[in-house]
Amino acid sequence: MLTWPDEGTACREAVKIWSQPGSNQILDFHGDPLAADLIVFSDGNHHMALEPSLQAFKEIHPQVGEIFYATTPPGPILNLLRDGRLKIGNFILSAVPHVFLSPPHVLDTLVSEGHMAQHRPFVRNRGSALLVGKGNPKRIFSVGDLARNDVRLFLSNPATETVSYRGYVDTLKWLGAKDGGDMTFLETMVSTDKIYFGQSVHHREAPEAVASGIVDAAIVYYHLALRYTRIFPEYVDLIPLGGTVGAPDPAPENVIGFTHAGLVGDGGPWGRRFLEFLFTPHAAEIYADHGLDAMF
Repeated sequence: MLTWPDEGTACREAVKIWSQPGSNQILDFHGDPLAADLIVFSDGNHHMALEPSLQAFKEIHPQVGEIFYATTPPGPILNLLRDGRLKIGNFILSAVPHVFLSPPHVLDTLVSEGHMAQHRPFVRNRGSALLVGKGNPKRIFSVGDLARNDVRLFLSNPATETVSYRGYVDTLKWLGAKDGGDMTFLETMVSTDKIYFGQSVHHREAPEAVASGIVDAAIVYYHLALRYTRIFPEYVDLIPLGGTVGAPDPAPENVIGFTHAGLVGDGGPWGRRFLEFLFTPHAAEIYADHGLDAMF
Protein backbone atom coordinates (compact mmCIF):
# COMPACT_ATOMS: atom_id res chain seq x y z
CA MET A 1 0.00 0.00 0.00
CA LEU A 2 1.35 3.42 -0.97
CA THR A 3 2.20 5.81 1.84
CA TRP A 4 0.88 9.22 0.81
CA PRO A 5 2.79 12.32 1.94
CA ASP A 6 1.23 14.77 4.36
CA GLU A 7 -0.84 17.16 2.25
CA GLY A 8 -2.25 19.29 5.05
CA THR A 9 0.60 21.73 5.60
CA ALA A 10 -1.46 24.69 4.37
CA CYS A 11 -4.06 24.38 7.06
CA ARG A 12 -2.65 22.83 10.19
CA GLU A 13 -0.15 23.59 12.91
CA ALA A 14 1.77 20.71 14.46
CA VAL A 15 -0.67 18.23 16.02
CA LYS A 16 -0.54 14.63 17.13
CA ILE A 17 -1.22 12.16 14.31
CA TRP A 18 -3.09 8.87 14.55
CA SER A 19 -3.38 7.03 11.26
CA GLN A 20 -3.65 3.46 10.02
CA PRO A 21 -3.31 3.01 6.24
CA GLY A 22 -6.29 1.19 4.81
CA SER A 23 -8.39 1.75 7.91
CA ASN A 24 -8.91 5.29 9.15
CA GLN A 25 -7.22 7.58 6.62
CA ILE A 26 -9.28 10.44 5.19
CA LEU A 27 -6.83 11.78 2.63
CA ASP A 28 -8.98 14.34 0.82
CA PHE A 29 -10.15 16.39 3.79
CA HIS A 30 -7.48 18.74 5.13
CA GLY A 31 -7.52 20.78 8.31
CA ASP A 32 -9.98 21.68 11.05
CA PRO A 33 -13.43 22.69 9.73
CA LEU A 34 -14.57 23.93 13.14
CA ALA A 35 -11.71 26.44 13.47
CA ALA A 36 -11.40 27.43 9.82
CA ASP A 37 -11.78 31.03 8.64
CA LEU A 38 -11.47 29.90 5.01
CA ILE A 39 -13.10 26.74 3.60
CA VAL A 40 -12.40 25.64 0.04
CA PHE A 41 -14.08 22.78 -1.80
CA SER A 42 -12.31 21.53 -4.91
CA ASP A 43 -12.39 18.61 -7.27
CA GLY A 44 -9.48 16.39 -6.37
CA ASN A 45 -7.34 16.11 -9.45
CA HIS A 46 -5.33 19.32 -8.84
CA HIS A 47 -4.90 18.91 -5.08
CA MET A 48 -1.11 18.96 -5.42
CA ALA A 49 -1.25 22.58 -6.69
CA LEU A 50 -4.05 23.75 -4.42
CA GLU A 51 -2.09 22.97 -1.26
CA PRO A 52 0.93 25.22 -2.01
CA SER A 53 -1.46 27.90 -3.30
CA LEU A 54 -3.26 27.92 0.03
CA GLN A 55 0.08 27.96 1.84
CA ALA A 56 1.25 30.93 -0.25
CA PHE A 57 -2.01 32.76 0.45
CA LYS A 58 -1.61 32.14 4.17
CA GLU A 59 1.95 33.50 4.09
CA ILE A 60 0.62 36.69 2.51
CA HIS A 61 -2.32 36.85 4.93
CA PRO A 62 -1.20 35.14 8.18
CA GLN A 63 -4.24 36.56 9.96
CA VAL A 64 -6.48 34.17 7.99
CA GLY A 65 -5.89 31.57 10.71
CA GLU A 66 -7.08 28.03 10.01
CA ILE A 67 -7.89 26.81 6.50
CA PHE A 68 -9.96 23.74 5.72
CA TYR A 69 -10.14 22.31 2.23
CA ALA A 70 -11.64 19.24 0.57
CA THR A 71 -10.32 17.63 -2.62
CA THR A 72 -12.75 14.86 -3.51
CA PRO A 73 -14.40 14.20 -6.86
CA PRO A 74 -17.22 16.73 -7.36
CA GLY A 75 -20.07 14.45 -6.23
CA PRO A 76 -19.26 14.18 -2.50
CA ILE A 77 -18.54 17.88 -1.98
CA LEU A 78 -21.67 18.81 -3.94
CA ASN A 79 -23.65 16.64 -1.53
CA LEU A 80 -21.85 18.21 1.43
CA LEU A 81 -22.75 21.70 0.21
CA ARG A 82 -26.37 20.80 -0.53
CA ASP A 83 -27.07 18.78 2.61
CA GLY A 84 -24.67 20.44 5.03
CA ARG A 85 -23.41 17.02 6.15
CA LEU A 86 -21.51 14.10 4.64
CA LYS A 87 -20.88 10.67 6.19
CA ILE A 88 -17.32 9.38 5.67
CA GLY A 89 -17.02 5.91 7.15
CA ASN A 90 -18.33 6.43 10.68
CA PHE A 91 -17.45 10.13 10.70
CA ILE A 92 -19.94 12.89 9.83
CA LEU A 93 -18.56 16.15 8.47
CA SER A 94 -20.45 19.45 8.48
CA ALA A 95 -18.85 22.32 6.57
CA VAL A 96 -19.95 25.17 4.29
CA PRO A 97 -17.42 26.33 1.67
CA HIS A 98 -16.46 29.90 0.81
CA VAL A 99 -14.83 29.01 -2.53
CA PHE A 100 -15.62 26.15 -4.91
CA LEU A 101 -13.34 24.94 -7.72
CA SER A 102 -14.58 22.37 -10.22
CA PRO A 103 -15.33 21.73 -13.91
CA PRO A 104 -17.59 24.45 -15.34
CA HIS A 105 -20.71 22.29 -15.66
CA VAL A 106 -20.51 21.52 -11.92
CA LEU A 107 -20.38 25.20 -11.04
CA ASP A 108 -23.19 25.90 -13.52
CA THR A 109 -25.27 23.59 -11.32
CA LEU A 110 -24.34 25.60 -8.23
CA VAL A 111 -25.39 28.79 -10.01
CA SER A 112 -28.73 27.27 -11.03
CA GLU A 113 -29.32 26.10 -7.44
CA GLY A 114 -28.58 29.55 -6.05
CA HIS A 115 -25.36 28.68 -4.19
CA MET A 116 -23.13 30.73 -6.48
CA ALA A 117 -23.66 33.90 -8.53
CA GLN A 118 -20.98 33.27 -11.15
CA HIS A 119 -17.69 31.52 -11.83
CA ARG A 120 -14.58 32.15 -13.92
CA PRO A 121 -12.21 29.95 -15.97
CA PHE A 122 -9.21 29.19 -13.78
CA VAL A 123 -6.84 26.53 -15.16
CA ARG A 124 -6.73 23.86 -17.85
CA ASN A 125 -4.82 20.61 -17.82
CA ARG A 126 -2.35 19.29 -20.38
CA GLY A 127 -4.38 16.30 -21.43
CA SER A 128 -3.79 12.77 -20.21
CA ALA A 129 -0.80 10.47 -19.91
CA LEU A 130 -0.20 6.82 -19.15
CA LEU A 131 1.03 5.70 -15.75
CA VAL A 132 2.99 2.43 -15.75
CA GLY A 133 5.02 0.42 -13.27
CA LYS A 134 8.60 1.44 -12.61
CA GLY A 135 10.79 0.53 -15.55
CA ASN A 136 7.72 -0.03 -17.76
CA PRO A 137 7.91 -3.85 -17.56
CA LYS A 138 5.18 -4.40 -20.19
CA ARG A 139 6.88 -2.00 -22.67
CA ILE A 140 3.83 0.21 -23.09
CA PHE A 141 4.66 3.27 -25.20
CA SER A 142 1.41 4.30 -26.86
CA VAL A 143 -2.34 3.89 -26.60
CA GLY A 144 -2.22 1.15 -29.22
CA ASP A 145 -0.20 -1.01 -26.81
CA LEU A 146 -3.13 -1.03 -24.40
CA ALA A 147 -5.06 -3.23 -26.83
CA ARG A 148 -2.60 -6.10 -26.33
CA ASN A 149 -3.99 -9.17 -24.59
CA ASP A 150 -1.31 -9.05 -21.88
CA VAL A 151 -2.13 -5.48 -20.76
CA ARG A 152 -4.74 -4.57 -18.15
CA LEU A 153 -5.83 -0.94 -17.82
CA PHE A 154 -7.12 1.16 -14.91
CA LEU A 155 -9.96 3.60 -15.61
CA SER A 156 -11.91 5.92 -13.33
CA ASN A 157 -15.40 4.73 -12.54
CA PRO A 158 -18.03 5.56 -15.20
CA ALA A 159 -20.77 5.99 -12.60
CA THR A 160 -19.03 7.94 -9.83
CA GLU A 161 -16.44 9.96 -11.82
CA THR A 162 -18.17 10.55 -15.12
CA VAL A 163 -16.16 13.60 -16.24
CA SER A 164 -12.74 11.98 -16.01
CA TYR A 165 -14.06 8.65 -17.30
CA ARG A 166 -15.55 10.23 -20.42
CA GLY A 167 -12.45 12.29 -21.12
CA TYR A 168 -10.15 9.31 -20.67
CA VAL A 169 -12.22 6.99 -22.86
CA ASP A 170 -12.58 9.57 -25.63
CA THR A 171 -8.81 10.17 -25.55
CA LEU A 172 -8.09 6.45 -25.71
CA LYS A 173 -10.53 5.82 -28.55
CA TRP A 174 -9.31 8.71 -30.68
CA LEU A 175 -5.59 8.11 -30.09
CA GLY A 176 -6.07 4.35 -30.41
CA ALA A 177 -7.67 4.80 -33.80
CA LYS A 178 -4.58 6.73 -34.92
CA ASP A 179 -2.37 3.90 -33.64
CA GLY A 180 -4.47 1.27 -35.40
CA GLY A 181 -5.31 -0.49 -32.14
CA ASP A 182 -8.56 -2.33 -31.51
CA MET A 183 -10.12 -0.28 -28.72
CA THR A 184 -13.48 -2.06 -28.58
CA PHE A 185 -12.56 -3.37 -25.12
CA LEU A 186 -13.34 0.15 -23.86
CA GLU A 187 -17.05 -0.34 -24.51
CA THR A 188 -17.56 -2.30 -21.27
CA MET A 189 -18.90 -0.61 -18.14
CA VAL A 190 -17.80 -3.34 -15.72
CA SER A 191 -14.36 -4.56 -14.69
CA THR A 192 -12.97 -7.32 -16.90
CA ASP A 193 -9.67 -9.05 -17.54
CA LYS A 194 -8.80 -5.97 -19.67
CA ILE A 195 -10.15 -3.11 -17.55
CA TYR A 196 -10.12 -2.46 -13.83
CA PHE A 197 -12.43 0.36 -12.73
CA GLY A 198 -11.73 2.40 -9.64
CA GLN A 199 -14.51 2.92 -7.13
CA SER A 200 -14.79 6.64 -6.46
CA VAL A 201 -11.44 8.45 -5.98
CA HIS A 202 -9.32 7.69 -9.01
CA HIS A 203 -6.63 10.26 -8.13
CA ARG A 204 -5.73 7.95 -5.20
CA GLU A 205 -6.78 4.59 -6.66
CA ALA A 206 -4.90 4.74 -9.98
CA PRO A 207 -1.32 4.81 -8.61
CA GLU A 208 -2.24 2.19 -6.02
CA ALA A 209 -3.52 -0.16 -8.75
CA VAL A 210 -0.36 0.31 -10.84
CA ALA A 211 2.06 0.04 -7.92
CA SER A 212 0.38 -3.11 -6.58
CA GLY A 213 0.36 -4.83 -9.99
CA ILE A 214 -3.44 -5.03 -10.25
CA VAL A 215 -3.07 -3.28 -13.62
CA ASP A 216 -0.24 -2.70 -16.06
CA ALA A 217 -1.20 0.88 -16.91
CA ALA A 218 -3.59 3.66 -15.96
CA ILE A 219 -4.72 6.65 -17.95
CA VAL A 220 -4.73 9.77 -15.78
CA TYR A 221 -4.38 13.48 -16.32
CA TYR A 222 -0.80 14.45 -17.12
CA HIS A 223 -0.49 16.53 -13.95
CA LEU A 224 -1.61 13.57 -11.83
CA ALA A 225 0.97 11.30 -13.45
CA LEU A 226 3.60 13.99 -12.90
CA ARG A 227 2.64 14.15 -9.23
CA TYR A 228 2.88 10.39 -8.81
CA THR A 229 6.36 10.23 -10.36
CA ARG A 230 7.47 12.92 -7.92
CA ILE A 231 6.10 11.35 -4.72
CA PHE A 232 6.33 7.66 -5.69
CA PRO A 233 9.40 7.57 -7.99
CA GLU A 234 10.30 4.05 -6.96
CA TYR A 235 6.93 2.66 -8.07
CA VAL A 236 5.72 4.38 -11.25
CA ASP A 237 6.78 5.99 -14.53
CA LEU A 238 4.99 8.44 -16.83
CA ILE A 239 4.44 7.80 -20.54
CA PRO A 240 3.43 11.06 -22.29
CA LEU A 241 0.74 10.99 -24.96
CA GLY A 242 2.31 13.70 -27.08
CA GLY A 243 5.49 15.65 -26.39
CA THR A 244 7.87 14.56 -23.65
CA VAL A 245 7.67 13.85 -19.94
CA GLY A 246 8.88 17.35 -19.11
CA ALA A 247 7.16 19.16 -21.99
CA PRO A 248 3.87 17.49 -22.89
CA ASP A 249 2.35 18.49 -26.22
CA PRO A 250 -1.01 16.73 -26.30
CA ALA A 251 -2.45 15.94 -29.70
CA PRO A 252 -5.89 17.37 -30.54
CA GLU A 253 -7.35 13.95 -29.72
CA ASN A 254 -6.04 14.18 -26.15
CA VAL A 255 -8.99 15.70 -24.30
CA ILE A 256 -8.19 18.85 -22.30
CA GLY A 257 -10.12 19.45 -19.07
CA PHE A 258 -10.95 22.80 -17.50
CA THR A 259 -11.39 24.03 -13.93
CA HIS A 260 -13.41 27.10 -12.95
CA ALA A 261 -13.59 28.93 -9.63
CA GLY A 262 -16.24 30.96 -7.84
CA LEU A 263 -17.51 32.20 -4.49
CA VAL A 264 -20.20 30.35 -2.58
CA GLY A 265 -22.62 32.96 -1.25
CA ASP A 266 -20.70 36.04 -0.18
CA GLY A 267 -17.48 34.08 0.32
CA GLY A 268 -17.20 34.79 4.03
CA PRO A 269 -14.37 36.90 5.45
CA TRP A 270 -11.60 35.46 3.27
CA GLY A 271 -13.16 33.76 0.26
CA ARG A 272 -13.07 36.77 -2.06
CA ARG A 273 -9.43 37.51 -1.26
CA PHE A 274 -8.44 33.90 -1.85
CA LEU A 275 -10.37 33.84 -5.13
CA GLU A 276 -8.50 36.97 -6.20
CA PHE A 277 -5.20 35.33 -5.24
CA LEU A 278 -5.94 32.35 -7.48
CA PHE A 279 -5.96 34.72 -10.45
CA THR A 280 -2.48 36.12 -9.84
CA PRO A 281 0.86 35.31 -11.49
CA HIS A 282 1.99 33.79 -8.17
CA ALA A 283 -0.78 31.16 -8.24
CA ALA A 284 -0.33 30.63 -11.98
CA GLU A 285 3.35 29.83 -11.40
CA ILE A 286 2.47 27.31 -8.70
CA TYR A 287 -0.04 25.57 -10.93
CA ALA A 288 2.36 25.57 -13.90
CA ASP A 289 4.98 23.81 -11.77
CA HIS A 290 2.40 21.07 -11.18
CA GLY A 291 1.50 20.67 -14.86
CA LEU A 292 -1.55 22.93 -15.21
CA ASP A 293 -1.91 26.16 -17.21
CA ALA A 294 -3.67 29.34 -16.12
CA MET A 295 -6.63 30.55 -18.19
CA PHE A 296 -6.28 34.24 -17.35
